[in-house]
Amino acid sequence: MYINKPASYTDYYELTMAQGYFLSGKYKKSAGFDYFFRKIPFKGGYVVFAGLNELIKTVKNLRFSDEEIEYLRNEGFQEEFLEYLKSFEFKGSIYSVKEGEVVFPTEPILRVEGNLLETQLIETLLLNILNFQSLIATKAARIKLAAGDTSVVLDFGLRRSQGLGGIHATRAAMIGGFDGTSNVYSAQRFNVPAGGTMAHSWVQSFDSEIDSFRMYAKYYPNDTTLLVDTYDTLGSGVPNAIKVAKELEKRGHQLKAIRLDSGDLAYFSKQSRQMLDNAGLNYVQIAASNQLDERVIHSLKTQSAPIDIYGVGTRLVTGHTSPALDGVYKLNSVSGIPKLKISENIEKITLPGNKKVYRYCNDDGTFYGDAILFNEENVIERMHHPTFPAKKSDLTSRTYEELLEPVLLNGEINNGMSDVQTIANYAKKRLSLLHPEYKRLENPHIYKVGISTKLMEKRDVLLKLFKS
Repeated sequence: MYINKPASYTDYYELTMAQGYFLSGKYKKSAGFDYFFRKIPFKGGYVVFAGLNELIKTVKNLRFSDEEIEYLRNEGFQEEFLEYLKSFEFKGSIYSVKEGEVVFPTEPILRVEGNLLETQLIETLLLNILNFQSLIATKAARIKLAAGDTSVVLDFGLRRSQGLGGIHATRAAMIGGFDGTSNVYSAQRFNVPAGGTMAHSWVQSFDSEIDSFRMYAKYYPNDTTLLVDTYDTLGSGVPNAIKVAKELEKRGHQLKAIRLDSGDLAYFSKQSRQMLDNAGLNYVQIAASNQLDERVIHSLKTQSAPIDIYGVGTRLVTGHTSPALDGVYKLNSVSGIPKLKISENIEKITLPGNKKVYRYCNDDGTFYGDAILFNEENVIERMHHPTFPAKKSDLTSRTYEELLEPVLLNGEINNGMSDVQTIANYAKKRLSLLHPEYKRLENPHIYKVGISTKLMEKRDVLLKLFKS
């Protein structure tokens, strides 16, 4: 699903700069931009990159409609510029890491090349799509890691998401490792598993809890999950679920699960499990929801709570406790001349020129560290810490892979667009190559990201030039 009328899906200043580039004649100059982030959200050790396919589809379909042209005319944009926009198409190139890749601060995740106007114009929509989906995919990966591969984790977040963000949140959650969603709209459009049970209103709408359970089981005998906490979880909810389970058995069916949505989930799940097992219903699973996230699930796991299915909503789709990924889009060159942005904070000084990223591995194939180097460089012997150059790592005996690859060349899609499940499988594989120390919830290790000697020297020369 890409954005309808993406040309106006931007910030106003992108258009004023674009007109300025056009009127001054600078718009035909070649330019390069890097997309990267500076800080890992959730106090974590990694980010799962997501949103690339949606970005490419959107950029490929970026056109200015008559309605958008008329709006800009009324805003005072000049007619000569509007005539140019009428036939505008993005003809540049985009190089990116694979969607689902595990990425780290300061390294270029994506590079855009083209003329100055077109590369500038896509900034806002690029940041909007990639920052949000990468944030949610990362949150989902953390939650799935806490739950473990033997547990099912479902996205329940649409009703708590910030408006239409819930659509892409589901896609990103699946990339991060979730197993399904209650969001029918996204399930249909992204071809991911959908499912759901009942709300408390279903139970309340009947004269008795047992009647509500029986009626639901009548209509969904092969997929019945009963919500047991509407009135009294252990006093009536679970006992009534057991009665309905026995009735289903007599008809040749099985109760799938019960769901807990309030209270002490560790305590209630243990008591419910004992009651179900004592009734010979060891096959009935226990689902839990209610303000879950990776830390709550980790706590439930450490308490040996017998929960099989987790429904995660609010804290997934809102990116609790990091509501935004601080991804940025910075100019790296104009007409082949390297550019950099200077800041009083050294960590905010950008890296000049068109660059690529090599990922180096340990002998067992796990990730060791990433090096940022100029496009024209090949083999490098060492990498330097970006802000503390005296810290360096020897790379001479390590194997590596290049992460950035062309996904859009001269306006045309270069690689086939993978489906969500394929991307999710890739993310899972890549996360498995990241040592556990980087994935733990508390005080994760900091992954090595360095720059080549030539890149460091060029940055330092430009710094002295612009500060003199």
